[in-house]
Amino acid sequence: MNVIDTRDLCLHYRGKLALDHLTLAIADGGIHAVVGANGAGKSSLFRLLLGFESPSAGTATILGCDSARLTPALRARIGFVNEEHTLPAWMRVSELAAMQRRQYPSWNGERYAAVVSNFNVLPTQKIAELSRGERAGVNLALALAQCPQLLILDEPTLGLDVVAKRAFLEALMASALDDGATIVYCSHQMEEVERLADQLVILERGQLRHLSTPFAFCEKVRLWIAEFPFSAPDRRQLPGVLQQDRIDGLSHFTVFDQGDDFGARLKLLGARSAQSMAVSLERAVNAFLSNSHIGTERKASHA
Repeated sequence: MNVIDTRDLCLHYRGKLALDHLTLAIADGGIHAVVGANGAGKSSLFRLLLGFESPSAGTATILGCDSARLTPALRARIGFVNEEHTLPAWMRVSELAAMQRRQYPSWNGERYAAVVSNFNVLPTQKIAELSRGERAGVNLALALAQCPQLLILDEPTLGLDVVAKRAFLEALMASALDDGATIVYCSHQMEEVERLADQLVILERGQLRHLSTPFAFCEKVRLWIAEFPFSAPDRRQLPGVLQQDRIDGLSHFTVFDQGDDFGARLKLLGARSAQSMAVSLERAVNAFLSNSHIGTERKASHA
């Protein structure tokens, strides 16, 4: 079963088309990273899946149910952590945990205690007294203690310091290993995505641009470095070029989905030498998202 399934999903939000006929299937199990530039539609997708927004067109299901008709029992199977870590500021940590415990029949007190202990939070503290990192820890502990089948995280480590971020990610990974829950994780931090994700989902302007493993995506994006005795060819003469730069007299071509014949083509165009090398996930994603014309040709790439 797919935990998330959308078909031609559209969402008009504040006069803009936040989701543009998005068709996306996320399978049960593993960690799925959703990435894209600001305004790509990531948060809009989460709001719609959780029933906070209604689609303008198309369909969306989560755990096999229409996202607009989520029952309390189904919501109990879904954990959610947002980037603001919004919690009732007037409550004490212990009071908030007790309230959550009453709401979820599958509440795991040991799991809550184990996770929250990583963040140096006292039960007697009020939420308003906690730092951003401490609030993030409490938020994650609450979500994991309900033992969700699906955990959705929207930029959960944004603004956290290095120590808090490490504690958050370690607690998250331990939970994923223990429970086998499906995690859908949105982040701009490519080092986190590279460390965590089993699947990479790239969105742009509300559309699916690519879906594969991070490794498979990086295999599709290569950097070619060539030496031309005179001027380098225009990128329009070459297929799949995402970026073209000139550094220290050498021409750098970041390309998508091109094999060794790309180097042969460079030599036919006058290159004295041409060699390729791998690129980091961050560079690959940034280069890919900088070229909407490649995305138009490959509206939904799969690997």
